[in-house]
Amino acid sequence: MSDRLTSLDASFLYLEESTTAMHVGSVMVFQPPREGFDYDQLVGIIESRIGAIPRFRQKVRDVPGRIANPVWVDDEGFDMSYHVRRAGLPRPGSEEQLQDFVARVQPRKLDRTRPLWEVYLVEGLQDGRFAIVTKTHYSLIDGVNALDIAHVIVDAVKGEGEGLEPVPWEPSRAPSSAELLTEAVVDAVRRPTQVVDLVRGGLNDVLNVGLRAAESAGTLLSAVARTAARPAPDSPLNAEVGTARRWVMVSTDLDDYRTVRGRLARGAYAEDVTINDVVLATIAGGLRTWLLGRGEAVSGPTVVRAMVPVSIYGDDPAGMYANQVMACVVNLPVGEPGASMRLHQIAFAMRQQMEGGQAVGASSLANLAGFAPPTLHALGARLGSAMSRRLYNVMITNVPGPQSPLYAGDAKMLSTFPVMPLAKGQALSIGITSYDGGVYYGLNADREAMPDVDDLGSSILESLAELTSGRES
Repeated sequence: MSDRLTSLDASFLYLEESTTAMHVGSVMVFQPPREGFDYDQLVGIIESRIGAIPRFRQKVRDVPGRIANPVWVDDEGFDMSYHVRRAGLPRPGSEEQLQDFVARVQPRKLDRTRPLWEVYLVEGLQDGRFAIVTKTHYSLIDGVNALDIAHVIVDAVKGEGEGLEPVPWEPSRAPSSAELLTEAVVDAVRRPTQVVDLVRGGLNDVLNVGLRAAESAGTLLSAVARTAARPAPDSPLNAEVGTARRWVMVSTDLDDYRTVRGRLARGAYAEDVTINDVVLATIAGGLRTWLLGRGEAVSGPTVVRAMVPVSIYGDDPAGMYANQVMACVVNLPVGEPGASMRLHQIAFAMRQQMEGGQAVGASSLANLAGFAPPTLHALGARLGSAMSRRLYNVMITNVPGPQSPLYAGDAKMLSTFPVMPLAKGQALSIGITSYDGGVYYGLNADREAMPDVDDLGSSILESLAELTSGRES
């Protein structure tokens, strides 16, 4: 029997449009070793590792007439050189040029006739550095059968993956159309309740996806339901989006967030102020400055509603990836002028939503096997896309990563930035990954609706400086 896509995975294919490509990405910047790092080395690392995850050599095949969900089949013509590509930046190879490159390649939809991932080796960065840019489709990443492609590229051990022989692979014969139809009929007999669940018209405002994730942890968080019951406030962050993007990298120091938490986390709930709360307060301050700079009306009650995926334990704490992401919907108090007050309001709101839940701590996430952040960002993006876009203004994913160096072969990873996709009607998405002492933001924005997204990046840095200095605006 063929491996059939779930209805949720199939919906990400059915609902994808040219303006809202449903894949996630990452940008990893490396310092090569003295002897260098080239395209063949990257291909060798990927070839030596994808054998353990069949999805990377499988493509989606529709059932004739779409009487059942599509199936995964081996790509008999799998071509590694198509999926792993080489690009170069012109001199001087600045971060702005890298940002422009990412903004150009990330919005392009993945080829449905091939396995749904791509990797770019981007050479020519300043100071001899290079970048690896990845793209992986939502439908491929479920945290069980497949992970984000970035997960398999880096390793905690220097030189790991180089020189290893690829695992021999022979593709299985692709089923004929008649066989696909027969299997669909057999599935209909064996599992009649799952047959006509093709989600062609959308997911019926599936806030239920987030609620089911919470239920899987043994609790239904009423705070989420209460907040999400009301439509998100009007915001310039919600606009019709086109196909063009702007993408901005923001690099910060993890110690700054720890300093803020240590100084401001005082009182009865001091232990409940988390680094994630400080990150959200930093973004809230940045959005406040950005909105004021645009001449938007900002008063005391003004908020920006964020959908913040949170990793939770299910019945099996070891199964960290399988549907273990819950939607927290939090109002960022951008109308509050005091930086410390914004932090405490956000911490209180997050604590309300997480009470009774089983949130995974930052240290647990950072210690997951492999480079987990790209996969967890992807699971968060899947959840955000399944929810109604009327419920929030912006999606923010923040995933702690390892605090020790990672390597692609002998090349040390210096920084890593998520590229979170835009949903319909969402002009901005924000992904954050902490890694090896840094906290790295990727701001992805519609090119027309947010031509000033670089101003938001600068405002985030100003907001963090305000928090660390203790001064109030």
